[in-house]
Amino acid sequence: MNLNLQEIPRVKTITKEDFIKNYFKPQKPVVIENFIEDWPAYQKWSLDYMKEIAGDKEVPLYDDRPVDYKDGFNEPHAKMKMAAYVDLLKTAPTKYRIFLWNILKEVPSLQNDFSYPDFGLKLMKSLPMLFFGGTDSHTFMHYDIDLANIFHFHFEGKKQCILFDQKQNDFIYKIPHSLIVREDIDFSNPNFKKWPALQKAKGYITELEHGNILYMPEGYWHYMKYITPGFSMSLRSIAKNPKNLGKAVYNLFVMRNYDNMMRRMKGQKWIDWKNEQAILRTHRKNKIF
Repeated sequence: MNLNLQEIPRVKTITKEDFIKNYFKPQKPVVIENFIEDWPAYQKWSLDYMKEIAGDKEVPLYDDRPVDYKDGFNEPHAKMKMAAYVDLLKTAPTKYRIFLWNILKEVPSLQNDFSYPDFGLKLMKSLPMLFFGGTDSHTFMHYDIDLANIFHFHFEGKKQCILFDQKQNDFIYKIPHSLIVREDIDFSNPNFKKWPALQKAKGYITELEHGNILYMPEGYWHYMKYITPGFSMSLRSIAKNPKNLGKAVYNLFVMRNYDNMMRRMKGQKWIDWKNEQAILRTHRKNKIF
């Protein structure tokens, strides 16, 4: 059995009006296949180019180890020079990913390679982030703390994306006081005996290739798996729905601080309790005993 996933609709290109009407207003995801061919990045951006232009930069690396109470929020598991990291990606599968790498700060010249597309939403200019991964590396299923509208531009290789909206929270083993679900769920091949509520979740799936853009609406959960080595850039626009904006403020100023305080006070017991609660609460809501 597989997850109940429908293919994300795909369009070759799109006007601002069509995007707002058909995808932003109803908050539905879409893949736009041909939109950035006029960007220098479309021709230039590859792993080799990143190695050439940023090879001496030290980059933060993350793998798929479970959260430890000693880890700070988004603290990297290792660091490496970009040149060595690209070599690693190209020679063997690696769990190491680059996550939230601010290219404007690190390599300002890269901003000449792209422009901010006009989809009718105001994009945050200070926050273009890059994400890199090797074959079979993946992110945990998570949603972004600010519940932003995200435009995810993919470069080199192929990447699988699975999305859920916030209405699926009761079925996906969400961890309380957190932005993630149980980290031991393999969303590309889930074990329904162990995670029976997942059978009720309804989501979306797609594969991104070089030059594709994925629009992820506000607060959508996303799991990304690199089928081949590659990287993506995200541009974001602040949440417009007042409820989502309120939740973003709560996450940033209340939830995150409370979680950090409990980690300091209770250590691993807090992480273990949250993991246990994810199962208990999900099964209680779904009357699975």
